[in-house]
Amino acid sequence: MAGLREKQKADKNRRILEAATTLFRESGYDNARIEDIAEMAEVSVGTLYNYYQNKGDILVATVSMEVTEVLEAGERVIANPPLNVEEALRTLIEQYYDHSLFYLSKEMWRTAMAISIQQPETPLSRRYTELDSELSAQIVRLVATLQKRGAVIASIEAQAIGEVIFNNLNMMFIEFAKVEAMPLEVLKTRVAAQHRPIAALISSVKAV
Repeated sequence: MAGLREKQKADKNRRILEAATTLFRESGYDNARIEDIAEMAEVSVGTLYNYYQNKGDILVATVSMEVTEVLEAGERVIANPPLNVEEALRTLIEQYYDHSLFYLSKEMWRTAMAISIQQPETPLSRRYTELDSELSAQIVRLVATLQKRGAVIASIEAQAIGEVIFNNLNMMFIEFAKVEAMPLEVLKTRVAAQHRPIAALISSVKAV
């Protein structure tokens, strides 16, 4: 019975998040009402408040759902990355970017970022920070994996390089979210160009 209850709870949570993202996109975050989210999710308003205190909590939880799926996809890249460093970085980072607007719009990302800064002590805001750390750690593990396979120079500090790469791709994503008209392909092209010289510097196989 406990397993069934957990499954039902997870199902309700998923319905709430999917309803919220639909309404946030259709009506805008500010205009979406808790009552409408509950109705679309087919739960009572009271039930919704058992899961989330406010719309901000729902939004940051949606970010968590988004990034969790991105991390799962990233693990498949790390398990068998291209041995060309530039290609490996591009493959993983584009995996991140391609999924970034699956649940959330740019407006929703901007709002979530603001909430995470304005309310840093809330559990869901702390989760937002943890997810950034997990993405950064995944980049570090990609560099370390390539290093073990001989594609990255042995003396390179994988931790430091991975964090530098993540900090750049994260800042570029923030800029992307701020500019409503910027296409995703422009973001990917610009980040790939920025990471190309880093890949060349750390690669054990030098272009001739």
